[in-house]
Amino acid sequence: MPAIHKTSIRKALRPRREPYWSRIRRGLYLGFRKIDGDSGAWVARVQHADRSKNYRSLGYVSDTLDFDAAKAAAESWFKMRESGVTDEVVTVEQACAEYVNDRRREKGEACAHDAMKRFERCVFGTPFGRRPLDKLGTEHIKQWREGLGLSPAASNRTLTTLKAALNLCVQNRRVDAARAIEWRSVRPLKGSDNRRTIFLDVEQRRALLAACGSAAVRDLVEGALLTGARPGELVNAVRGQYDAKQKTMMFCGKTGRRVVALSAQANALFAKLARSKLPNAYLFVRDDGSRWPHSGWDKYIKQAAREAGLPAETCLYVCRHTYISQAIADGMNTLEIARQCGTSLAMVDRHYGSVALASVRERLDKVKMF
Repeated sequence: MPAIHKTSIRKALRPRREPYWSRIRRGLYLGFRKIDGDSGAWVARVQHADRSKNYRSLGYVSDTLDFDAAKAAAESWFKMRESGVTDEVVTVEQACAEYVNDRRREKGEACAHDAMKRFERCVFGTPFGRRPLDKLGTEHIKQWREGLGLSPAASNRTLTTLKAALNLCVQNRRVDAARAIEWRSVRPLKGSDNRRTIFLDVEQRRALLAACGSAAVRDLVEGALLTGARPGELVNAVRGQYDAKQKTMMFCGKTGRRVVALSAQANALFAKLARSKLPNAYLFVRDDGSRWPHSGWDKYIKQAAREAGLPAETCLYVCRHTYISQAIADGMNTLEIARQCGTSLAMVDRHYGSVALASVRERLDKVKMF
């Protein structure tokens, strides 16, 4: 075997398709393919006990990819193979598509739909989506995020979903675990809590409901205010999820399924929506009876908010925030609220801690010690 680690030896070799091989250790080789008098490329090879072989192209010889760098790249590939990582080149888009299918199997259609819509807007059909995971770096992800044109909160939610897709690829041995440091290094943007700062008082809630131009939009707003459910959980709910006898509702969303108790007002709304419907019929539908498309309610909520004189940032999700804040203020404990809304105690404490403290302070003032 020629000493391909020496530049002078490589220059003296004649061009040929079959690489000149250098044995690294048993069954593992680094090869130099001489293309012409001035150029060549590095190739790694694994030879198995049954004499079958696997190859990996490492790139053209250059100042940055000399013999030592090529040997390190070959060693990395050998290690990946030993850990069970596939040789298939997986792109960001493929990783995201596989994640959507995984969410559909593990969490249901609502969770899969949310991830799919994010990827359709930001990944699928883009240069970023076509980038192989083994060539995805921290700067690529940061540049992608900067180009989204989203608010910090929306940008962070999209980044979280992307990271989940990439981590699933690591878990499934589709890419080397060492690559995870590239997206793990991208931190969430600061100042991302703005979407939870709007709280609608009683008069504003009534004004919003009165300004809804259609019964379908009003039902949706009322459902969000009375349950604190996520918009997707409401529009994907079917008649079979409502239990009139127990006065409960099963919601299915990104945190799985949960059965919640309904207040008298909420139960009256769901009883009305469920009347004369089959078990698989959607409860919240548009005025023409068709299903709500993803975010199809946004423009109607914005219009109603303008007519009611509410902040421009008012959206359907604000109703969920209002429900949680009001429930805390009225004395519900955070565990009950977390269960009702399908979230964690940590999230409630993190985003609504100040509301809880104010509520406790009001009750403390009623305690007479002297």
